[in-house]
Amino acid sequence: MDVISAPDHPSPDQYRHPCPWDIAIPRRTVPTLLEDAARKAPSAPAIDFLGRTYDYRTVHAEAVRFASGLAARGIRPGDRVGLFLPNVPIYLAAYYGAMMAGAVVVNFSPLYSVEELSAQVADSGAKLLVTVDVASLLPTALKVLAGSALETLVVGSLGAMLPWPKRIALALLGRKSIAAIPSRPDVLRWGDMLSDGSAEFPEVSPDDLALLQYTGGTTGRPKGAMLTHANLVTNALQVQAIDPDHGARDVILGVLPLFHVFANTCVLNRTVANRGCIAMLPRFDAGQALKTLQRVRATAFPGVPTMYQALLDHPALAKTDFSSLRVCISGGAPLPAPVRDEWESATGSRLVEGYGLTESSGVVSTNPYLGERHPGTIGQVLPHTRVRLLDKEDPTRPPPAGEPGELIVAGPQIMAGYWNRPAAAKDAFAEIAGTRWLRTGDVARIGDNGFIAIVDRIKDMIAVGGFKVFPSQVEAVLLEHPAVKETLVLGLPDAYLGEMPRAFVTLEDDVAAVSAEELATWLNARVGKHERVSGVDIREQLPKTMVGKLDRKALRAELG
Repeated sequence: MDVISAPDHPSPDQYRHPCPWDIAIPRRTVPTLLEDAARKAPSAPAIDFLGRTYDYRTVHAEAVRFASGLAARGIRPGDRVGLFLPNVPIYLAAYYGAMMAGAVVVNFSPLYSVEELSAQVADSGAKLLVTVDVASLLPTALKVLAGSALETLVVGSLGAMLPWPKRIALALLGRKSIAAIPSRPDVLRWGDMLSDGSAEFPEVSPDDLALLQYTGGTTGRPKGAMLTHANLVTNALQVQAIDPDHGARDVILGVLPLFHVFANTCVLNRTVANRGCIAMLPRFDAGQALKTLQRVRATAFPGVPTMYQALLDHPALAKTDFSSLRVCISGGAPLPAPVRDEWESATGSRLVEGYGLTESSGVVSTNPYLGERHPGTIGQVLPHTRVRLLDKEDPTRPPPAGEPGELIVAGPQIMAGYWNRPAAAKDAFAEIAGTRWLRTGDVARIGDNGFIAIVDRIKDMIAVGGFKVFPSQVEAVLLEHPAVKETLVLGLPDAYLGEMPRAFVTLEDDVAAVSAEELATWLNARVGKHERVSGVDIREQLPKTMVGKLDRKALRAELG
């Protein structure tokens, strides 16, 4: 069954997002989002960085000067420019400026080791890398510069971006957190990279490659998803369109890292398209996030479930004024119902769950911001997006009636392919009746009302004596125990059954003590025989990604 975001959608109107499903989405390039904002609202705040405000006129002018500097340094259309940055103001100038120059932006996680960054720099062919003088970043970037084909390293000063009081505090107290910028020809300071802005920029097409966004790499090495200007602009405008309040005061709490595809669409491009303000934090700290949310009177807060849980656990929550907050969007991982309910009760704001992938520019579907929603689902597809199901075992046919299947997606936000990985790109798509569908690898059900429920990831399924076990279903049961805060379930080798599920958990602080054996007994009494775990491991913490979601891959690697 197809679920189509068009006027002939089979579900009743009350199930649709409150926007025209046949909205016209113009084919544009990414820099035009910033250009339009600077022209129409030059003095409007684009960034609030720890209390210092940058307006759209300033951000756009700096992006133009950076683009001119790239052209002067020999960066040509199609060349790759890497961003090895936390959430700092120069991210916007570097991102939009590189695309103005016709370059392809490559996002790199600030958590990367020398080896990880070197591998992705080599894979992408990046010629120039932008970073900041933070002690956890600059030394790594310098080592990569020395051992790769990188030609130039551009280094911004964190202190120069801060408001005066914090700049003085950093100079006095933060010396260990700042690294010295070496004086050498292949290392430029940010200010030295900015030209006078007089360069003529190349003509850029909406179909040109804009961004290489590396996947998390569920298995094997990460792959660079090739996202075009049209992909990114479309997804930003799709997300903007489903917000019934777009055009109203718009201040978004930017704690999601901008290098990640979720934030790239929902925090960066969508907010710039709406001429809103990003209240930017360089890293997630629950106390600082609550203070910032109240100080700027944020209207929206996209995050991952672990962020909402951390804020709920913080003692300042009860003293925080959430009256300005209209909507919160959870993505990146399944949203536990207790977290959603507790957040909405504590803050009075709606917390909706959405879904997307790197390969879809960030977002495929969300629950409605207003009206009826279906807890436990990822909502309905965005405008101009279609989904359907394939049989899990035989992707050439649909699943049996009533059975879940692999979710596939078609729409204008879907990537062009994987960088230098034609075989992987071919495997990522299914061709059906002349339409190119992205295979998500997620097992789902689609209701008659168009709401989609993710059952699990195909690659995470556990084979127990010929039976398939979905880890998320076991995790959902375990999260019902009042003592369990977080959990991951993995399949570990078993000599008789092939694999057996094993649960790894962290516990709530304010509940009665419980043993691993008690948890295992409680769980196994509530799941099917083939879903019973071999045991429960209680841990102080579970590994998380830079975005803050539980990292199944890292836990699996740790266990060997």
